Amino acid sequence: MVSAADRAKGPARTSVWLDGKTDRDRGRKPGTRDQPAGLDRDKIIQATVRLLDTEGASKFSMRRLAAELNVTAMSVYWYVDTKDDLLELALDSVFGTLRLPEVSATEDWRERLRELATGYRALLVRHPWVSPLIGTFLNIGPNAMAFSLAVQQVMRNTGLPPHGQMGALAAVFQFVYGFGTVEGHFIQRCATAGMSQDEYFRQAMGTVSEQPQFREMVESASELMEARGGDTVEEMRERDFGFALELLMAGIEAMVARA
Repeated sequence: MVSAADRAKGPARTSVWLDGKTDRDRGRKPGTRDQPAGLDRDKIIQATVRLLDTEGASKFSMRRLAAELNVTAMSVYWYVDTKDDLLELALDSVFGTLRLPEVSATEDWRERLRELATGYRALLVRHPWVSPLIGTFLNIGPNAMAFSLAVQQVMRNTGLPPHGQMGALAAVFQFVYGFGTVEGHFIQRCATAGMSQDEYFRQAMGTVSEQPQFREMVESASELMEARGGDTVEEMRERDFGFALELLMAGIEAMVARA
């Protein structure tokens, strides 16, 4: 176990996956000082995910986690050296919940890409704390890498030349990242306000429409929303996501034809 003093004065860590400690012994002998029986790294990670889901990353702390587990904060440090290490482990843990389709050269790459994109979006919505952590850490844990490998395999099946595959991957999954991040945070904001998504949306649009300087913009937006269809925020969002994803896949097909 690394002491608090060593953690404070040690060099900056690049990733928990690069320090060689991710396979640390998970079953130390019961009775060891500050290490209660029944505690292991998996239980700590599961509790971390629960707290991040319910309270968000801004309120997360090792002391709060220890209280959730009914142990001392030092007990947690038997299994992880820093809070950042634990956040990285939690991040990779939720990537392990993604269903990764079997990918073969004979299957329709479009359907596999839809599955991966839809699953990634759902992950970002279900765990709003994930999106900022993806931009903070390297995200090179085994579950995240398995997802990345599946995405690359699908992209190879599109027929795009190798030099264009990473660009296509970025176009699709940066879009999904942005879409899922905004969606997840909007849902979280509505819940915090004690309102449904539709109530929150109507209130916001009503307030904006009362401002004379925004009248033209509101009228234009209303025409677009009516043309898009959908009676609820969720329905409108589903139509937008589906159309945008089809648009990106059509772009891939066009680039394949051009090549």
